[in-house]
Amino acid sequence: MIVAWLAVAGVGGPYFGKISEVSSNDQSSFLPESTESTRVTNLQGEFRDSDAIPAIVLLVRDGGLEAGDRAWAEELTASVQDAGLSEGETSPPIPSEDGQAIEIVVPLGDGEVVDDVEALTALLEEGAPDGLQSYVTGPAGFTADLVAGFAGIDGLLLGVALAVVFVILLVVYRSPVLPVLVLLTSVFALSAAILLVYWLAANDVVRISGQVQGILFILVVGAATDYSLLYTARYRDALLHHRRRGDATRAALKGSAEPIIASGATVIAGLLCLLLSDLASNKALGPVASVGIVMSILAALTFLPAVLWATGRGAFWPFRPRYDPAGADRVRVVDHGADGRPSVEGRGVWASVARFVARAPRAIWIVTTVVLLALAGFSTQFQASGVEQSELVLGESQARDGQDALAEHFPGGSGSPAIVMVPAGQVGPAVDAVEATGGVAGVAAVALDSPSGTLPLGENAVPPVGPFAGVEPTEAQGLVQLQVTLDDAADSPAAEQTVRELRGSLSAVDQGILVGGATATTLDTNETSIADRTLIIPVILAVITLILMLLLRSVLAPVLLVLTTVISFFTALGVSALVFEHVLDLPGADPSVPLFGFVFLVALGIDYNIFLMSRVREESLVHGTRAGILRGLTLTGGVITSAGIVLAATFAALAVIPIMFLVQLAFIVAFGVLLDALIVRSLLVPALTYDVGRAIWWPFHRRIEP
Repeated sequence: MIVAWLAVAGVGGPYFGKISEVSSNDQSSFLPESTESTRVTNLQGEFRDSDAIPAIVLLVRDGGLEAGDRAWAEELTASVQDAGLSEGETSPPIPSEDGQAIEIVVPLGDGEVVDDVEALTALLEEGAPDGLQSYVTGPAGFTADLVAGFAGIDGLLLGVALAVVFVILLVVYRSPVLPVLVLLTSVFALSAAILLVYWLAANDVVRISGQVQGILFILVVGAATDYSLLYTARYRDALLHHRRRGDATRAALKGSAEPIIASGATVIAGLLCLLLSDLASNKALGPVASVGIVMSILAALTFLPAVLWATGRGAFWPFRPRYDPAGADRVRVVDHGADGRPSVEGRGVWASVARFVARAPRAIWIVTTVVLLALAGFSTQFQASGVEQSELVLGESQARDGQDALAEHFPGGSGSPAIVMVPAGQVGPAVDAVEATGGVAGVAAVALDSPSGTLPLGENAVPPVGPFAGVEPTEAQGLVQLQVTLDDAADSPAAEQTVRELRGSLSAVDQGILVGGATATTLDTNETSIADRTLIIPVILAVITLILMLLLRSVLAPVLLVLTTVISFFTALGVSALVFEHVLDLPGADPSVPLFGFVFLVALGIDYNIFLMSRVREESLVHGTRAGILRGLTLTGGVITSAGIVLAATFAALAVIPIMFLVQLAFIVAFGVLLDALIVRSLLVPALTYDVGRAIWWPFHRRIEP
């Protein structure tokens, strides 16, 4: 078994640096074919020879441009063409009406956008006149920011996550050997997962993005470590009961396989619900993360038992567990305490927690629930209707600064127009409808015979003269492409509202008119994400509840467990709303953030309840329900808390990638997991189940002693 996993790691290891090759961060490629913006994107190929991404070069001089600035702008245009940076014709320098800025649109190839933007920036820095500010912004600038933001996902993210987990494991185990074995389990599971996901993506079975890639890394490391902690705790207990390590291995596998497989199955079921999503990025996370969970389970139940069997008690050095069957039962439950109910004897943090729960269960679960619900009330302040593209990457951004400067001197949508596909016979009425819509700065038609590639239209348009007089808009498949420049920045909420109004007014002209472009893509993505969230969350709850019913052989217990986890999620969301708005000063969140947060918190939060309640049921069958609750809490307290801290730390590592989506998801999941492990699973669930008593196993409660 060890040799087999070494072979898997040897083959899969090199793919750590290759998986980015099959990853894409192009937002439009994840939308379903049925959306209006996707249909426009597909039709645009008829009006252009390449898939170039426009970069907007902005030159600004406060107080007014000088003659030398204009001359240098002309030279810059020629330099861009000579350097081969432009995928097509670079626009001539376009001065602003206030005379303080010049705009040049450079169509960059869609290959190495980061390199092209860096080369373009270098050209600007080489010979710009003194005092002339320069920026590279527009779609290419923001794409370069996004790619650069994900650049550390292969090395930095994984390195930070493994380092944090290693330190936590050293503290938990107080052994230099065991943390290495557990981390090897996680790395081997990740190697196997990456190998499989790479080939799935390479063969177009799934379409992954940088955020899916980052979540896969973190999820596998966290889940594999959690499952390893559970098995290791069982194995250590088994070494106290069994002299031979083979017998201890069998006992540990028997005790840990069911809860590990059940918890993994719960997470997988929740993740696979994402297949219902209309967004390819969300849909891909389901099978990709499920592959990671499967490999985590396999590694924790095959490689780790094998390597622990091979090392025996030496794995726990210097605190080796000794064979001691007489003192192996560390938890003693007094059958009748002062109030006639069972209580726990002994020392230790979790024995004290169990006694606390036994003394006042009703007060504990009521007070805890009230506090959680009060914090959950702030979840209504969580703004998840979308954020501007310029805000996606945290920290300094030339593209963001350039966008702000562009809006001061040109219409905000310059360089990123809305794209309108109009039947050739409806161009006139369509242009009238566009000009009658608020938020529109100008409209032009694509005309490949024109030197600029466009033909100005509308009431104030100046027709071309000289040899280009009489140029007509290019027609393809009976359609004409209009470019509508918006007053507001293409990624702003105001621009999205203008697109909504354009779609409404143009559909009144002809139902066949389509509105696309960068703004429409963002709008369609946000609306699709919101629709996904509304559909998928109830499905996840139903699926997880059914799995728990099968596992716990009960109806009431699973319903209560799911309710506590949902309360925990909304509490995490409420606290996150306060932190994001008042501490981090973030402008909002992507609509998929609550969905991803819900998937991970509900699925992973249920994990800890499964670890606890499966042990509680096991103990209840022997000692009775209330004694079983106290024994289960005491026996699993340490390992589940350690698992929660490890998982929270691994998700927190996502914050090292300066992408707003990942930073927000890191906080929500890390805080929520700690809340589940330290409060919900430690106090709320035990106190509630203790107060309910044997009825918690309804309708099969009569089979278990009170």
